[in-house]
Amino acid sequence: MKLFSGTANPKLSKEVASLLKIPLAEAEVIRFANSEVRVRIIDKVKNETCVVIQPTSNPTDTNLMELFLFCDSLRRLEAKKVIGIIPYFGYARQDIQHRMGECVSANVVIRFLESIGFSKIYTIDLHDEATEGVFSIPFRNISTLKILAQKTRNYLKEEVTSKKVAIISPDQGGIERARKFGEYFFGTCDFPLVVMEKKRDLVRIHKSRTLSLYGDVRGKTAILVDDMVISGSTLEPAIKLCLERGAKRVIAAIAHHDFSTKAPKIIQDSPLERIFTTNTILLKEEFVFPKLKEISVASLISEELKSFIR
Repeated sequence: MKLFSGTANPKLSKEVASLLKIPLAEAEVIRFANSEVRVRIIDKVKNETCVVIQPTSNPTDTNLMELFLFCDSLRRLEAKKVIGIIPYFGYARQDIQHRMGECVSANVVIRFLESIGFSKIYTIDLHDEATEGVFSIPFRNISTLKILAQKTRNYLKEEVTSKKVAIISPDQGGIERARKFGEYFFGTCDFPLVVMEKKRDLVRIHKSRTLSLYGDVRGKTAILVDDMVISGSTLEPAIKLCLERGAKRVIAAIAHHDFSTKAPKIIQDSPLERIFTTNTILLKEEFVFPKLKEISVASLISEELKSFIR
């Protein structure tokens, strides 16, 4: 197997290579002044299974194009298989037509991945598991819920029961995600789940209203479970509502941190005690803040790839 890294998160790729005890294969990525990118494969890859690790986070379009070009370059050199590891799948939230006339961007990206020649795609915590059914090539959605639940449980350092801790889905669409997190967290499926009602503004981006909360959080540690945080504008009112309803403290467990420029300050200044997240997206130095705890997904990826190593 040949393991390649795109430029979106080379740190994660190096971690995966280290765990697999193989070197990263050699490639050249050049960006021109007009924003075009050129990918050149230097290693010999004929008849090899080739894996490319490249999250398609901000700048999404740029990182997607680089991923497509990696695949094209490898196919031209007669790689036996090209497998894409997309730790964060950009455009995944645009998976249905919310308003008349809108594109369904997730479907468009999937069609590109298929037509360019990928043999299989892996991703981590896809926004909606139903999107898996759109793929006509083999696809695997890896979950971070177990490692997030373990780290959060260890952090609390107290008796973890549903009488002391409330697991919360910040909207109706995340109920199954929060339920699975809770099963890992408590070690049982017998616990009450708290659900918030949220209404998203379809005209103004990154705007939504938290309308109500269904369930008991009074006197408990509230854990908000979600797949991603971008601006922090959805997380902030959810935190405040938990505290208004009597929660003792609030913690967040979120798979992806696709932060906007203002998000770290919003979250750091909020009443949130701690946010647990993963390194599917490269964390810029200016986005590091004290309340953030990042967990590596390198072991999850390396476990999936072990079967490809001869």
